Amino acid sequence: MFDPKDDIPTYQKLMRPVLVSAESGPRKISEVVEEISEALKLSSEQKELLLPSGKQTVIANRIHWARSYLKQAGLVKNTQRGWFELTETGLVALKDITNEINVKYLEKYEAFQEFRQRSNKTDEMEIVDPISDKDETPDEQIEIALNRWNKTLSTNLLKATQEASPVFFEHLIVELLIGMGYGGSSENAGRALGRSGDNGVDGVIDQDPLGVDQIYIQAKRYASENVVGILVEHTIRDFFGALSIHKATKGIFVTTSKFSAAAKDTTKALGGRIVLIDGERLANLMITYGVGCREKSIVRLMELDETFFDEV
Repeated sequence: MFDPKDDIPTYQKLMRPVLVSAESGPRKISEVVEEISEALKLSSEQKELLLPSGKQTVIANRIHWARSYLKQAGLVKNTQRGWFELTETGLVALKDITNEINVKYLEKYEAFQEFRQRSNKTDEMEIVDPISDKDETPDEQIEIALNRWNKTLSTNLLKATQEASPVFFEHLIVELLIGMGYGGSSENAGRALGRSGDNGVDGVIDQDPLGVDQIYIQAKRYASENVVGILVEHTIRDFFGALSIHKATKGIFVTTSKFSAAAKDTTKALGGRIVLIDGERLANLMITYGVGCREKSIVRLMELDETFFDEV
């Protein structure tokens, strides 16, 4: 599968282009981002590709970090907010066409060595190496570490859910739906859902606090290797029939395993009124709405406020 990030140079590969962009004088970083993006012939999708945080594009993030490290090595300096220019050291480095400008290259500068020593002393988060030979920027390293953490948490949540009793599974579904804004209260939602006695939950929950609209739910607790497929196609059809009888417009079919292509096709053939939630999506929803997991810690990431140091 094509990943648009694959053709976007790493921040280390962007160090020389950043230097080249300021060869003729001071440059505005936002304009440099546009200029380098055009020079690389990035597609619109690649130019607009955001970090998982959604706060910055990948290309802008990598160019900003390239400039940041060049600054720490003394190859560029800020002239005003959002602007930078080459130093004499930077001009010399730019003329050195025999070497690639990267973190390893910057280590020959005393200023960068001191910066690295300071960073290593203050770095208490082992998941991120602020100055390494890795291709990912610190922002990207944090996102990767967070995704890895959530993937492990998702696996553990799903395993715990599969090992829970049917009654507890019902409670879990209720709590999740309440967390997502359905049912009005746990008490009302609990009365709305009934026990099926089939290792799962079959029932109905109010879509709003007044119970004007209702959503019907069928939940099947299976092991991960048990795929919901053709063998339960009749179950999906029966569930669809129940929606029609009760004049319900929506239904949710939850499983702790996976849905086969046949099961998904059956749902589409029935008009798409049934939403399928497999084990992976269930675990992700539990993380999103804090069901079965709790907040471990909050990390505040601070960055330099260059406007504070602007001199009038």
